[in-house]
Amino acid sequence: QVQLVESGGGLVQAGGSLRLSCAASGRPFSSYAMGWFRQAPGKEREFVSAISRTGSNTNYAESVKGRFTISRDNAKNTVYLQMNSLKPEDTAVYYCAADLSGSYYSTRTRVYEYNYWGQGTQVTVSS
Repeated sequence: QVQLVESGGGLVQAGGSLRLSCAASGRPFSSYAMGWFRQAPGKEREFVSAISRTGSNTNYAESVKGRFTISRDNAKNTVYLQMNSLKPEDTAVYYCAADLSGSYYSTRTRVYEYNYWGQGTQVTVSS
């Protein structure tokens, strides 16, 4: 079992920044990859970013490349998503997720590939 708790969401103006955090507990944190997804009202949950077990590999959706940065601190059992140059279209509930089944370097992108999910944190970007 893995428990995930997100924090750091909020309301920000377009062009601003936020940093999301996701604290994990349960299984050893360095044994699984982590991902961030988001879901806007009326839309399907979509991939944002992922990071491999050690942090050596990262992956980003095209829509956030160059603006968002994923990182992890295995000593603190926490994964982060630094979001810069935010746009109104980034408004969504953001979820962190744990991938316990991927390979050592994997940064998978599909919702069904992730085993555990946090409760989500709302990010609202005003124009």
